[in-house]
Amino acid sequence: MDDGDDRLRLVILVGAAREGRFGLAAAEWLATRARLRSDFEVDVIDLATAWLPDLMTADPAVPRPSAVRDLSPWLAAADAFAVVTQEHRSGYPASLKNAIDWYDSEWHAKPVGFVCYGGPSGGLWAVAQLRQVFAESHAVTVPETVSFDNYQERWGSEGQFLDTEDCRRDALAMLDRLDWWARALRRARAREPYTYSYPARAEE
Repeated sequence: MDDGDDRLRLVILVGAAREGRFGLAAAEWLATRARLRSDFEVDVIDLATAWLPDLMTADPAVPRPSAVRDLSPWLAAADAFAVVTQEHRSGYPASLKNAIDWYDSEWHAKPVGFVCYGGPSGGLWAVAQLRQVFAESHAVTVPETVSFDNYQERWGSEGQFLDTEDCRRDALAMLDRLDWWARALRRARAREPYTYSYPARAEE
């Protein structure tokens, strides 16, 4: 928990861009729990409204599109990420992979936790793949995960989100772990900036 440093900025990233998404409700649920704590400032970023283009170029001389540049400061300012992802056909959404691939240093040496949902597997297959992707993005994923299996059953009769004691416990464990890693990695970056040589990309 809080060790006297400034509060940590937690970005909750909603990865699925489909209509009627459970992920948006799950993200707001996690944000509510995180805002009850003294250690996090919370931003929720919905990829459905970020409008990131899905066509990239390998030419680093081509400037990044304006939507990509607009989102970059929000990700760069984050100390930790919580990625909310659905599982579809044993994988994760293309919109999420697109967002990860548009950015480089924004992910470096920062912790990533996961809130996942799906059928009987609860989205854990999607998370297993994302751990590999974020490792290649030079981020650190935490093992504590919040998983909602058979998520269609998580809605009450009046449309309210239904959680369980297990989910609340898992969210607490994940947030605690993100706090630890975020503070450790922020101190490490302050002592020695994390560097990795990507091709230089024009910004204008």
